[in-house]
Amino acid sequence: KAKGPKGTKITLKIAKNSIQICTDGGRRLDLSRMGITTFPKCILKLADVDELDLSRNMIKKIPSSIEKFQNLRWLDLHSNQLEDLPKSIGKLQKLFYLNICNNKLTTKNLPEELNLLKNLRILNLGLNHLDDISTSLGALKELKEIGLFDNALTSIPESVTALPKLKKLNAKRNPFPDLTKEEEPIDPIKRLETLHLVQEKDLCPSCLKMCKGEREKLNELKSVTPSPAKKPSFPLLLTPNSSAMDNPEEWRVR
Repeated sequence: KAKGPKGTKITLKIAKNSIQICTDGGRRLDLSRMGITTFPKCILKLADVDELDLSRNMIKKIPSSIEKFQNLRWLDLHSNQLEDLPKSIGKLQKLFYLNICNNKLTTKNLPEELNLLKNLRILNLGLNHLDDISTSLGALKELKEIGLFDNALTSIPESVTALPKLKKLNAKRNPFPDLTKEEEPIDPIKRLETLHLVQEKDLCPSCLKMCKGEREKLNELKSVTPSPAKKPSFPLLLTPNSSAMDNPEEWRVR
């Protein structure tokens, strides 16, 4: 049986040297672009960091021990080989940024526990294999941005689009039915699909007054008979490009 790539071995020393100080004083462990194929267990000893970047590697699985990163507010796992996420990810209660874009995640393997991340502001699920979105994501009331682009979605639940603080939703390049069907040219005569008629007794006084006023204006326009246009008269212009003269022979070109 062929073995997969062995990948870079991350030691505790390498991990410690990869810690950066953020502008706000937080500690960021940056292990992106390291050729890692398995989650480095040694970094569990650095579980007090505020940010963890494991993006652009070849990691296939995130262990349930990720829950030990209780201070984590920023987690970037994009561009790996992840096929699922552990349920314990829902215990990262301080997390406000989660990027799991460009992996191999399916709807079935996306844990419902994501809805426990009550402080999440930004969630990127783009470039995966999702064919549905759980309505439970509607519980993320603090969510401001969500990326769903390049998946296999045919709809987005209203519970997600109606999130109270949502400002950006990127769902481009999904096979939505109304986007794949070619739209017919709009015929202005057929634009009105439904005409609602009401009786005068159902209108409030101000609306009734306005309607009567509009009706009177329309009747006035109909009653006006347009006068025939007057034929233009040019009494002084008897010949092309010339003022009239008593004797036409005087202006003719000889």
